[in-house]
Amino acid sequence: MRVAWYERTGPAREVLTIAEATPPAPRPGEVLIRMHASGVNPADVRRRGGWSFTLAPLDRRVVPHSDGAGVVEGLGPGTDPRWLGRRVWVWNAGGASFYGFPEEGSDAGTAAEYVALPVRFVAELPDAASCEVGACLGAPAVTAHFVVLADGDVKGRTVLVQGATGAVGELAVQIAADAGATVIATVGSPDKVERARGSGARHVVDRSREDVAATVLGLVPGGVDRIVEAEFGLNVAADAAVIAPNGTIASYSSPSVREPVLPYYALQRKGVTVRFVQAYILPPEQRRRAILGVNRLVAERRLRPTIAARFPLEEIAAAHDLVERRAAVGNVIVTL
Repeated sequence: MRVAWYERTGPAREVLTIAEATPPAPRPGEVLIRMHASGVNPADVRRRGGWSFTLAPLDRRVVPHSDGAGVVEGLGPGTDPRWLGRRVWVWNAGGASFYGFPEEGSDAGTAAEYVALPVRFVAELPDAASCEVGACLGAPAVTAHFVVLADGDVKGRTVLVQGATGAVGELAVQIAADAGATVIATVGSPDKVERARGSGARHVVDRSREDVAATVLGLVPGGVDRIVEAEFGLNVAADAAVIAPNGTIASYSSPSVREPVLPYYALQRKGVTVRFVQAYILPPEQRRRAILGVNRLVAERRLRPTIAARFPLEEIAAAHDLVERRAAVGNVIVTL
């Protein structure tokens, strides 16, 4: 099989290698999946780049990417035979162990033509979705479902989605709007406004032209009930200003400010709940609910990930570069 790997961290074009390898043999309780598409997430490029909180000692070759989709072509001993031949999407392939949970994930990621995974990291892919769409579900869709709905129903509530055209943000807008929320979306440039509206946002705030806090409070003087946050450190002051009393901020990333300073009393006086979300280590019951919810929405064609770019495996470094520059509007995938 063809596979991509790196043996040291650094720039994608310097450390990623494409080579031939022997397909893995599935162990007890595992399935062997012929991968058709592999999702490239920010966490994947940060691991490869050497961010300290995701970096493990490189005492072996690392096959990147935690998400992907394909067809089950083999079974390990004791694995339910009903998996054979199924189209599936996967998560945590070589992922969660790098977040301090060695019992999670597998030994290798999805940037390979074959991957062996425990069945607990595999979900059936609805007929309505291609494998390319399936490669966008593991981290982006599960994160989006959790940050919108983990704190209860949003019907009749107002949800602010910061970064509404990113891989997670776009799906958070769709999920919140589908659940009956009034969605306010922020985008970074005028060309992204209509994309956010197309996802279901009632109001769109262009950060490059408008003051987010002033505009949001002009729309909702009492503040928003929930905030989905992609840039916690950059936006926490504005979030504190626009969140309603007893509201919730669910943050899944803070790439620009890795050690934020919180406006404690601005949040404390309102009784705000700040939820830090790590999709790779969701408790089993919460993950189960998210997977069921994602699959239902995908099957009913109500969850529609945008694929911003596709790259063949030979161009995996270009895929990493695009994600690392944060230039993609939507998901980036590698086809296999």
